Amino acid sequence: MVRRIGLFLLAIVATLSIATLNSQAQTAQTRHVRDEVRNGKAQFIERLPSSQVMSLDIVLPLRNQAGLDSLLQQLYDPTSASYRQFLTVAEFTERFGPTQQDYDSVVNWALANGLTVSGSAPNRLNVHVTGTVENIQSAFHVNMNNYRHPTESRAFFSADREPKVDLPISLWHVAGLDNYSIPHPAGLSRNANANVQPRATTGSGPSASFLGSDMRAAYYGGTALTGAGQTLGLLEYYGTDLADVTTYFTNAKQTNNVPITLLGVNGASTACVDTKAGGNCDDTEQTLDITQAIGMAPGLSSLVVYVGGTDSAIFNAMATHSPLSAQLSSSWT
Repeated sequence: MVRRIGLFLLAIVATLSIATLNSQAQTAQTRHVRDEVRNGKAQFIERLPSSQVMSLDIVLPLRNQAGLDSLLQQLYDPTSASYRQFLTVAEFTERFGPTQQDYDSVVNWALANGLTVSGSAPNRLNVHVTGTVENIQSAFHVNMNNYRHPTESRAFFSADREPKVDLPISLWHVAGLDNYSIPHPAGLSRNANANVQPRATTGSGPSASFLGSDMRAAYYGGTALTGAGQTLGLLEYYGTDLADVTTYFTNAKQTNNVPITLLGVNGASTACVDTKAGGNCDDTEQTLDITQAIGMAPGLSSLVVYVGGTDSAIFNAMATHSPLSAQLSSSWT
C-alpha cells in the first residue's frame, strides 16, 4: 500500500510538472510594441471594442538557421558545387521550415482559443487567423488599445505589451497587432505641388510624357532583352482596376500582351476600393507599377500582383506561389 501511494504521489508530481511547463507562456522572438507605447509618448485613448474582429498573421520561426546561412553562401559562390542550385518550396520546407508537428500545434492552439484559421502556407511559416479582440487579448495575453499617434493626425491601435502564447515553441512574429505605420506608395504625390508643370519634351506619350517603353529604350535599347519566359511579382497593399491599365495602353497607342493575375493573399480583396469616405478609388501607384513593369519587359510570360494586408503574408505568398516569380518588385514604404 505504501509503495502504491508513493507511486501515486510521483505521478501527481510528474503531471503537475508537465502542466507547469505547458503553462509557461512563450514570448515571440521579435518586438511588437513601439517605444512610443512603452514610454507613454503615445497617449492612451480607449480600449478596442471586445467584439471588433481583427486579422492576424502568425509567423513561425525557421529551423536550422546555421545550415540556411551556409547554404546561402554556397548558392552564390561560383566555386561551390551548390552554386545556383536553388531549392524548391518543398525542399526548403523539409530542410528549414517548421515541422508539421509545430505547425499543427499552432493551428490547434489558435482554434482552442476561439480564433478562426482562414489561411495556411505551403512552407508552414504562416498561419492566418481572424478573431474578436476579446479572443485575441486572451490568446496573446495582451490588451488591445487605441492611442493618439505622436506624429500623425490619427489614432492607431496596438497591443499594450509583448504577446505571449501558451505553446511549446516560441513564435517569430505576429503581424497585425498594430497599425502604427501605414503602408504608403513611394511614388510622388500628385498634390505635392499643384504649381509644378511637367517639363518632359522628348517622351513618346501624350503631351510628350515618358512611358515605360521610353525607360526600356533608355536602358535596353538595341538589345533583345524583353523579359521573355520570366514571371514578375508585384507587392501591393491595395487592389486595382485593370481597366485603368487598359486605358493606359490605349492612350499610349500600345498593345499589352502580358497576362496579368491579381492574387488576393489570405482572401484579401483585389478590387480597387474607396480609401477615403466620399472619395474615389485611387489605384495610381498600382497602375504605374504594372504599366512600367510591362513597358520595361513587354515579353514577360506573366505578371502577378500580390495584394495583401501585411508584409509577412505578402512576402510568404511570393515565396511559395506556383509558379514562383523569380523577379519581385515593391514600390511601397
